[in-house]
Amino acid sequence: MVTSAQERTTAAPRRWVVGITGASGAVYGVTLCHRLLEAGYELHLVVSDAGWRVLKEELGWDAARRSDALQAAFGEAAVSGRLIYHPLGDIGAGIASGSFRCEGMTVIPCSMGTLSAIAAGSSTNLLTRAADVMLKEGRPLLLVPRETPLHAIHLENMLKLARLGVRIIPAMPAFYHGPQTLDDLVAFLVGKVMDSMGVSNNLFNRWGEDND
Repeated sequence: MVTSAQERTTAAPRRWVVGITGASGAVYGVTLCHRLLEAGYELHLVVSDAGWRVLKEELGWDAARRSDALQAAFGEAAVSGRLIYHPLGDIGAGIASGSFRCEGMTVIPCSMGTLSAIAAGSSTNLLTRAADVMLKEGRPLLLVPRETPLHAIHLENMLKLARLGVRIIPAMPAFYHGPQTLDDLVAFLVGKVMDSMGVSNNLFNRWGEDND
């Protein structure tokens, strides 16, 4: 029996692609991964070589034993298939193709080098290729740059991408929600990113809402 195209069509899987690059702020990316997994998403993770260096320097990850580091950080999700790690050089991975269905991609934190490559349409590794796929397929692409100060090239690249529909969400903390710890500041930023992803969360106290 021949199956029609309509019969073969199913709802898109609840998947997000997350990239972590060499900008400071690796905790933002790791926290977002945890929150997406808690929300029931299948997560496809790509980490640049510089990103692994920052994970080591800022969070103490064992960058030389990457599988072990991921399992230590994400536990069961890293071995059950809910978190799928893709090596940076695996340009043949599913996320390198527009036929791979997902809800979008977030690069958090996003270095200026990665942002520049995406703005130029450069696909020299899996992370930038996956981002290019989001652009060509018209899927959500969110970048969380963490750099200061910014020079004109940085700003021009962000403007170029914003005009293409990319969401630029700088890692800028706020204080109106009354943060008491560094974790509160991280949660605020990750919550704002998840808002832009369309993923429900209650990571911070929202202005004008009764949070008592």
